[in-house]
Amino acid sequence: MLRVAVCVSGGGTNLQAIIDAVSCGEIKDTKIVGVFSNNPGAYALKRAEEAGIDNCAISPKDFSSREEFNRAFLDKLDEWDPDLVVLAGFLVIIPKEMISRYRGRMINIHPSLIPSFCGTGYYGLKVHEEALKKGVKVTGATVHFVDEGTDTGRIIAQKAVEVQDGDTPEILQKRVMEQAEWVLLPRVINDIACGNIKLG
Repeated sequence: MLRVAVCVSGGGTNLQAIIDAVSCGEIKDTKIVGVFSNNPGAYALKRAEEAGIDNCAISPKDFSSREEFNRAFLDKLDEWDPDLVVLAGFLVIIPKEMISRYRGRMINIHPSLIPSFCGTGYYGLKVHEEALKKGVKVTGATVHFVDEGTDTGRIIAQKAVEVQDGDTPEILQKRVMEQAEWVLLPRVINDIACGNIKLG
């Protein structure tokens, strides 16, 4: 049984895709052991609660230093003892100690075809705004291992999505979520659970 912890900062649509895929058996032999957020107001926490998943919100604002927050964050993850940590719209710089502890067992979903539109500052609508500004005809999503850089870890899987005439950043974001992110992330987790993708 693959034990998964999911880290989120906002609405948790990717989390919901994982919850649904586990519950219908699309992701096999997997249990979501915890959902962590840096944002106590994140709707993702409600999604976790409704699914009966242990969840925890710890805000960096509640600590006198980033180091203290990082320690509390790492302690919570260690408490859940996950085999895999999934960053699903998590807007926190991962501390080096955590990357080291979970190296090869932490993955991230990014809403572009890396190496395009990624790195520091590229998250949320900004990614899609830049894609439209450049005039690309194809965008998509990427699942990759997490390393010390921003969106620089080894790519596991990608899924392309067509950019259409008249797209706004909001419309494109929704299409990338529906056609790529919500499909790709559950598929990768299932491949890990089934041993088709090796961790570590």
